[in-house]
Amino acid sequence: MTDRSHRARSAPPESAADQGRTMTVGAVASLVGVTVRTLHHWDEIGLAGPSDRTAAGYRLYTSSDVARIHRVLVYRELGVSLEETARLLEADADEATESLLRRRDQLRERIRRLERMADSLDRMAEARQEGILLSAEEQVEIFGEHWQPAWAAGARERWGGTRQWAQFAERAAERTAEDWQRISEDVEALNADLAEALRAEAAPGSERANALAERHRESMAVYFDCTHSMQVILGRMNLEDPGFRSHYEGIEPGLAVWLSEVIDANARAHGVDPETATWG
Repeated sequence: MTDRSHRARSAPPESAADQGRTMTVGAVASLVGVTVRTLHHWDEIGLAGPSDRTAAGYRLYTSSDVARIHRVLVYRELGVSLEETARLLEADADEATESLLRRRDQLRERIRRLERMADSLDRMAEARQEGILLSAEEQVEIFGEHWQPAWAAGARERWGGTRQWAQFAERAAERTAEDWQRISEDVEALNADLAEALRAEAAPGSERANALAERHRESMAVYFDCTHSMQVILGRMNLEDPGFRSHYEGIEPGLAVWLSEVIDANARAHGVDPETATWG
């Protein structure tokens, strides 16, 4: 038996003597936080391997080997491919520095993007709770003196668990005061045209009335996807809910009833029976 084979048998790879000079693959894996399989793979592809082995063939890593592995981990954390990492490990200082700075800029941009996403999630969560992300004063200024900020809370209490409220919150989270101002102006214009058509005795089902019904449905679609069947339900709600009915009656006497009839007639023209209309 040679001295080398004797040492291999009497001093296993985990011995204190080996640990003082080198580290086994298991010890390195625990130190840097990767699996032994990963280290084996990096060794096999020539990316980061051990500088020594025991007589029995066990991998032994020096401090320089471990330092190289740490560099590999830095590049991996930055999203650099193994192929590019291998090239950078052998690159000169200037090229490696340029690559690191480029990756730094990419990382900072990613951080900014993630921060914007986090802000959007905050606004979406707030919108799910509040409905409209405007102060009470801003709401009255934009939507008019008849507007009651408490309506948004009432809407959440009534429809907060629905898919439509989720859509409303997603869209509301992205809207500014200027966006709401444009929406409010569009609604005011629609209400004026509805009142004028009623005064002109436009018949439900007529071309003019149907066009206004579609504008009304589009005004609802600003908040959530609104089908003709859902619009029928909304028309009835305007009749049955005292607050909504009072709102339309304040625009023009008889408007709530006439609008519901107009919506029903337009729904029939699109193959929806108002008597069997459902929400959804």
